[in-house]
Amino acid sequence: MDFLQQIGFAGLNSRIKRLSDELLYSTKDYYKNAGLDIEPNWHLIFLLLEKHKSLTITEISQELRMSHPACVKIINKMKKKGYIDTKKDENDSRKQLLELSDKAKNKLPEFHKHWDACIKTTEELIEQSPNFMQELTEFENLVADKNYMERTLKNFNEL
Repeated sequence: MDFLQQIGFAGLNSRIKRLSDELLYSTKDYYKNAGLDIEPNWHLIFLLLEKHKSLTITEISQELRMSHPACVKIINKMKKKGYIDTKKDENDSRKQLLELSDKAKNKLPEFHKHWDACIKTTEELIEQSPNFMQELTEFENLVADKNYMERTLKNFNEL
């Protein structure tokens, strides 16, 4: 038996991280094997910019509930590969608007085929746990309502 499984709740965070890493690295290997020059964590930014045409980094980070520095890191990599263009906001010259480049727009149909295959794979994996997505959402909402640190400090102080 797996040690993280043996220790129950004490290993939960590590099990979630391990699963996340496995999915991330497998997707990365799939993209490489398919000859795609993108990374798995770019997918959501492609979709957001496809939907909204242009957004600021702050808007993207808020939409994805991702830290601003994490978004900057991803977006800089996407810019280096030529998938994102920037322009100044006409109403506020301090703001930079991000848009998909022509290269990105041309590649989107191909990317969507690969993303659809990834989604189908995920659906197949989760078929045996029909309530997984609902339960995951409920868990995320609980953590968003009162984060892990706050809950842990309360429990510590009650010991």
